Amino acid sequence: MSASIVNRLNQAKKDKKITLAQLSEQSGVSLGTVYKIMSGALKTINPDKLAKLANVLEVDVDYLLKGTKYKTMPYLGLVSIACISPSLRVADCPYNTQQIVKEAQKAYEKGIKIALFPELSITGYSCGDLFFQKALRDAALEGLQYIMQNTSELDMVLAVGMPIICDKGKMYNAAVILHKGNILGVIPKTNLPNYNEFFEKRIFAAPNNENNTIRLFGKDVPFGTRLLFVDDMHTDIRFAVEICEDVWVSDSPSNTHARAGANIVLNLSTSNDTINKGDYRRDMIKMQSGKNNIIYAYCSSGPDESTSDTVCGGHNIICEYGQVLAECKPFTTYYAQAEADVNFIENERAKTPHGALPPGYTTVHFDMQVGSTTRCYNPMPFVPSNPTELAERCESALNILAHGLKKRIAHTNVKTLVIGVSGGTDSTLALCICAKALALLGRPNTDIVSVTMPCFGTTQRTLNNSIALAKALGTTVRKIDITKAVTQHLKDIGHDLKTHDVTYENAQARERTQVLMDIANATNGLVIGTGDMSELALGWATYNGDHMSMYGVNSSVPKTFVKALLNHIAHNSPAEVGKVILDVLDTPVSPELLPPTKQGKINQVTEDLVGPYELHDYFLYMLVRKGFTPQKVYYLAKISFAQKYSHHEIYKWMRKFLWRFFSQQFKRSCTPDGVKLGSVDLSKHGFHIPSDAVSQVWIDQLAKTYEEDCQ
Repeated sequence: MSASIVNRLNQAKKDKKITLAQLSEQSGVSLGTVYKIMSGALKTINPDKLAKLANVLEVDVDYLLKGTKYKTMPYLGLVSIACISPSLRVADCPYNTQQIVKEAQKAYEKGIKIALFPELSITGYSCGDLFFQKALRDAALEGLQYIMQNTSELDMVLAVGMPIICDKGKMYNAAVILHKGNILGVIPKTNLPNYNEFFEKRIFAAPNNENNTIRLFGKDVPFGTRLLFVDDMHTDIRFAVEICEDVWVSDSPSNTHARAGANIVLNLSTSNDTINKGDYRRDMIKMQSGKNNIIYAYCSSGPDESTSDTVCGGHNIICEYGQVLAECKPFTTYYAQAEADVNFIENERAKTPHGALPPGYTTVHFDMQVGSTTRCYNPMPFVPSNPTELAERCESALNILAHGLKKRIAHTNVKTLVIGVSGGTDSTLALCICAKALALLGRPNTDIVSVTMPCFGTTQRTLNNSIALAKALGTTVRKIDITKAVTQHLKDIGHDLKTHDVTYENAQARERTQVLMDIANATNGLVIGTGDMSELALGWATYNGDHMSMYGVNSSVPKTFVKALLNHIAHNSPAEVGKVILDVLDTPVSPELLPPTKQGKINQVTEDLVGPYELHDYFLYMLVRKGFTPQKVYYLAKISFAQKYSHHEIYKWMRKFLWRFFSQQFKRSCTPDGVKLGSVDLSKHGFHIPSDAVSQVWIDQLAKTYEEDCQ
């Protein structure tokens, strides 16, 4: 990490008048790491941590990196949520409300916009028959008023739990939603557990499904199980509430909330801990979030509840569409926070509608400003950062791809698999998949015809690697030099061999495809395509050249994952095979269609021409999988690649991606069969856009975003 970054960090800290301990607490970055960063002891800094520090110091990441102050990011559809299990004393409402206010203020300083506390957090859940005492209920109301008075300046939503008696004399286990000191609504618990250690029906009433009002502190406020809260400043922030047991039953209120339009569900809970219950609880919240396409925030009581019979562990979880964004496991920190992406949920909802809107919902409106994001998405979204998860994903992917090819081989009854091997990453992966598919069928690798076809741009390194790997795998190797054939063809069409243009390049690619097709005819074989999904996204393929085959095994594999798969294969293969694959990975990606340098080196590096594949895979994932706008992808890329690419480079290559992605759709509209591997699928069956769609809207928005960012 450069001294200039350290200097700007420390200057921003000085301007903010904040200590290292406060910077650590407010950013969520450990004090030890903060000290190392601020002292310059770290060689590099994680982009996520830099973004968190920048947010607390109120400066832009680009300022820290480049020394130029840019405008603050606009609202990008992300909202910060915290689940907090504060210190508690059973039945001590003044103490409990003081703790709630204290934690709410700390959360607000961290940028949290929605903070939820456990079930019955004002009184404590384990009061038992004390709930029948008017003194406790009055203290709870006084505590609620204390919270309202002391959070009136906080532009954030608070969800707290307390017993509430309505004007009909019934007592409910309820959640109270607050904003800027005002009560937005009160939600009673629908499902009251009355088994084992739970006896809520003895104390609380079960509500009906009709919304009403309840009078609190001289005002009528919405009361009912079907309240939908909408931020009018950001109408994509819509939340609803359920309480503890409500999520444990088969017909959870959150199922209905989601159909009513809620994209966030808050759950105030008191869930005691037993052996392995935490795993079940986490899986349940993940599933509820995934199947309803919602953000689910679950906040449970901590160990300060009564331990007369059970112990609560303060298990807090925030999930987004089935993925855990944040979790504090039982008996750990009692605090979990995350920036949840309501924009992503909205995009997914557009693809998977939830049917008819349920009746009986009351919409409660409020105005809450939401600032810029610090969420750092994985810069390699197709490649898990966790080694164990990556290994599992690689094995799963190889099985999917090999079994897809196995079925096609069996169905067509071909005698050979014909593949062009170039010594590059794509053909190397395709060759390995061919070998795995034949192993599944119990057939020898000699049924693979590995054809290497050197021409004008082939270097000795790639040629040697292509032959070495094909031999190491025991395939049938054929070397066919196509230089004379391509030279003759170019002469036949009157093309000057000294003109190294697209005709010169594509003639080689199409000659190779013709050779492979003819060998397949001669050997009753199947031509295996080697092009990957990133190349398809960019249209980086010769139409009816390497673009064409009889089955495309790599067509759904992004380039960044191609490399991850090869690395996995290399380290799980015999040394002879692994050595070649590792050298292939170390070779620059190139189509090798232009003559090498005088030193025999590659003279045509793909990423110098179209841009870094890690950026393009990021753009592909964010635009196609997430459905984000160019504006949002640009700003998120600035965070994800904070120390690697400048905002100028991100703009340049993203503009290139958008133009090529639209203009090259005609190639994707007529690609060979190939199995779907992940959630991004550009095949003609999985991605439907017309070949003559215009990219101007996307490019104009990107250009406007870039211009505004640089002002």
